[in-house]
Amino acid sequence: MINLEVKTKLAQEEVVKRLKAFFGKGGLGLNLTEESPQCLSFEGGGGYVTATACSEGDKTRINLVTQEWDYQVKEFSSTLP
Repeated sequence: MINLEVKTKLAQEEVVKRLKAFFGKGGLGLNLTEESPQCLSFEGGGGYVTATACSEGDKTRINLVTQEWDYQVKEFSSTLP
């Protein structure tokens, strides 16, 4: 299990869109089990990924908590500008 926090210059809405594309049906195929404007939860493969995105000035802070998807969470965070 890891808890990773990253900041990006992307808008919160774009971050949410990318999270869905990367972890959801079109990407890794995890099930989106919970969704709000700032929080997404995915489950599958015996683990989960929970992402919270908050706007902070001209940046977005993303907190990613995962079990069993550590590598993929690190991979996703490395793609953010």
